[in-house]
Amino acid sequence: MKMKLFQLFITASIPVLKTLLITALGSYLATERVNILGEDSRKHLNSVVFFVFNPALVGSSLAQTITYHSMIKLWFMPVNILMTFIVGSIFGWVLILLTRTPPRLRGLTVGCCAAGNLGNMLLIIIPAVCEEKGSPFGAPDVCYAYGLAYASLSMAISAVYFWSYVYSIVRISSKRDTLGQDTIQSLERSSIPNQIMTPPGKIMNRIMKVVKKLNLETILSPSIVAAIVGFVIGVIPPVRKVFIEDGAPLRVINDTASLLGGGAIPAVTLIIGGNLLKGLRGSGIQTSLVIGIIIVRYVALPLAGILIVKGAMKFGLVHSDPLYLFVLFLQFALPPAVSIATVTQLFGAGEKECSVIMLWTYVLASVALTFWSAFFMWLVA
Repeated sequence: MKMKLFQLFITASIPVLKTLLITALGSYLATERVNILGEDSRKHLNSVVFFVFNPALVGSSLAQTITYHSMIKLWFMPVNILMTFIVGSIFGWVLILLTRTPPRLRGLTVGCCAAGNLGNMLLIIIPAVCEEKGSPFGAPDVCYAYGLAYASLSMAISAVYFWSYVYSIVRISSKRDTLGQDTIQSLERSSIPNQIMTPPGKIMNRIMKVVKKLNLETILSPSIVAAIVGFVIGVIPPVRKVFIEDGAPLRVINDTASLLGGGAIPAVTLIIGGNLLKGLRGSGIQTSLVIGIIIVRYVALPLAGILIVKGAMKFGLVHSDPLYLFVLFLQFALPPAVSIATVTQLFGAGEKECSVIMLWTYVLASVALTFWSAFFMWLVA
């Protein structure tokens, strides 16, 4: 048993070490001395990943591996991902109360606790685990195909949750003080009597503000559109015959998308490494807040995930595929979503603090992910 656990630990450590090496290369390329991945270069590369590589990878992976029958088996994954956001948000608000987080950083704190890197990290880890000797997930080629589909589905679902929830709370938190002052000043200058703002009127006013803050164009990101296209191609048999199956007349389109998608994982990992340099410069963020987010992401959430997934297994809500169960467990043990840094840059609030959080959570991910990956493999093996 000890030998088996050691082998699982080695198997789990290899993909994490690969990720760490590519991340370190990204940090090196972003240094002032080299300056290949400077701030402008990272923005341009990030645009290519966002608009080309990620959509191509998500769409082609789902089209090839997702069918009507497999969708029936995978229905619990959206629920599981939703639970990571809900439980993480609860832990985040508890952390805010304990550390007395400043109002402008509350959205960032909740976002870091709620949203894990459910796309890119899984796209890196799962295929690498499948290719390692000693993997408990069967034939490497079958494991790779289904693992990539699980990771792509996770990316598509988490993107919907992120851009509809985390995007909104970070935006509201970062603009709260400014919006409050502007509202008071506009009411004072307004010629309309304040008596008009009755309780129902105030409620409707709040609802309209929330609706305006939900950017539907952002929610329908290229990856989500690609996921929809991938679902349509994979699930509808006549369409699948045209694009996917052997001898399909338009198979070249899917092959081209797969080729482009191959650039997503290394490109994203290099960008992560480049962005982590900002965290080395410091920001004056509370040490207790950073430690709290680390504890939430690498201790509290994984333990909660074990209870949730085990409970779902007990009630027969998930099928017993070891790889599928491993992905469900791992979704609770990932570092914060990289897109949080994008949102803080967009609103110009908490950007430096976010860099520090990303630095330490991703540095410690090498240890935490190796431990939890090995433990989850042992649970499902």
